[in-house]
Amino acid sequence: MAAKEPAMSPSDQPIAPVLDRAAGPRRAEVDELLELHREVSGCEPVVWAGRILEFGEYEYRYASGHSGRAPLLAFAPGASQHTIYLTTGFSELWPELLERLGKHRASKACLYLTRLSSVDKEVLRELLERCLADTLANN
Repeated sequence: MAAKEPAMSPSDQPIAPVLDRAAGPRRAEVDELLELHREVSGCEPVVWAGRILEFGEYEYRYASGHSGRAPLLAFAPGASQHTIYLTTGFSELWPELLERLGKHRASKACLYLTRLSSVDKEVLRELLERCLADTLANN
């Protein structure tokens, strides 16, 4: 029996259905996020887990021996919010950026934006650039 592919792995699915998870004004915001992630990463999007757009990937290995693949940068469009996947602990690493970002929520490794128009896009770009540089430097 073949090993099951992890849920968080790349696929050959088209990106259009993922982009279309957002409608109305959020759909145009998805196009902006798509272009921003392309510019910062230099990579084309690949669908992960049927709902996440990944831009580049890296391999990791923990001291425990666990290893896998993860996106360099990624986001998931949604009907009510956009989820941007960042470096674990990004809010502790760069609190000054989050103070200037605008309306958002944050968790350990995700940034949640209800509306892209509510944030400073240059600050968002800087946050993406720092997360990418941090991931590349530490993996």
